[in-house]
Formats: sequence, structure tokens, C-alpha cells
Amino acid sequence: MANGGPVCGPISSYSRVQILHLLFEAGSSQTRGELSITELCEATGLHPNTVREHLGRLIEGGYVIPTIEHRTTRGRPRTLYSAATGAPGASSPVARDKAKAAARRGDLMRSMLPDVASGLGRDATYQLDALVEHLEESGFEPVLDDQRLTVDLSPCPHAAGRSEDRPMLCRVHLELMQGVLNEAGGPLEAECVRDAVLASDCTVQLRDTTASLIEGTEPPRHRTTPQHHRTGVAHGMA
Repeated sequence: MANGGPVCGPISSYSRVQILHLLFEAGSSQTRGELSITELCEATGLHPNTVREHLGRLIEGGYVIPTIEHRTTRGRPRTLYSAATGAPGASSPVARDKAKAAARRGDLMRSMLPDVASGLGRDATYQLDALVEHLEESGFEPVLDDQRLTVDLSPCPHAAGRSEDRPMLCRVHLELMQGVLNEAGGPLEAECVRDAVLASDCTVQLRDTTASLIEGTEPPRHRTTPQHHRTGVAHGMA
């Protein structure tokens, strides 16, 4: 996948994006949430060894969960794969450990730089610690606005990629962010990627679910042009 900057992590190649998209789609279906290597090969056109290599990297990063198929007939059980969404039954121990480590580093930074503390609660702050580290691992330079609950990722390192790939990439990227927030545990959700005028612009809107419950209404989904003033409270370790 061509890009406008260094990209790494789970979205470092279009093949991994395809695999993650298929696993997220399977997880949201009513029938089955796991796929085999054979099914992933058929859907992507990739060689089994290539799929195994991508899955290995995604498992190591805490984004995919392998399970051994339960068989009632004779034969070697298959390994099945599902997306680590952080939901009950779909949590990765790797992702949980990464979220805890991000919180510890965030606490250390805030103890040395108390001026960067935000007005958010403890759980939400830890969610942002984990989210920032995930985004930095993926090649982004996130800037948070704690009041507007936005994450400015401009310039997007995928801006130079093929335009037809962007919708799937954005969907997968948002799902990954939500998984990180779920693993950290707290009230914040990744609501949407805001519409942008320029391909290099990327702003993700977060949502505080506790505010919705207090107000008794569902907040509107924002689809506005992102702000160009890159300000906000720092989280995590740079």
C-alpha cells in the first residue's frame, strides 16, 4: 500500500487490512465469528504461507485471536482466527498487557509533567494512553483535544494510497481503535472518522458514553470538516 509516510503496525500493508476487514466482518455476523486460513486465502487470493505470516504478526500485536476448532468427527482440528475487539470473549491478553503498560507510562509522564493532566476521568485517561500508543505504533502522530474528544491524525500517512482502498482502510482503522479502547476499559468510544476536504486530513471523533447516559439522549454523529489547529492535551510517552 503506497503511503505518504512511514506506516507500521496492523495497517502496514493492504493484505493485513483485507484480513482484518474479513475478521471484523465475520465477528459482526450472526452466524460465525471465526475464519480459517483456507477461507482467508479464498477471500484475499493470497498464498497460505503469506496469510499465516500476516496472522502471526497480527496475533503478536494483539489484534487477532487464534483458537483451536472443536471437532466432533475424526481429523486434525483447524486453527480458527477472530478479531480481537476487546468485547467479552474477544479479548487478547497481548492487547490487555499493552493497555496496562500504556497506563503505567502515562501515569509516569503525568507525575513528571502535571500540567498535561486532562479533565477526563481515570478510566478515560487510561483509554487515551492506550490509544495514543497504538496510533504511534501504526505510524500516526496523534494530537488529542480532550474537550472536543477528537484525535487529529493529519497528515494521514495513507494519503498517497489508492483512493479506492481508503474506505476499507478507514473502517478497519476505526475498528482497531475501538478495540484498543475496549481493552483499556472506560467510557470512550471511537465514533467515526470525520469527512475531510483534503486526503491528508484525518480526524477521528470519540464519544463519551457516560455523557449520553447522563443527558438521556444519543449525541449526533459528527461529519464535519476537521479543525486545522493542532492543539490538545498530550497523552502517553512520545
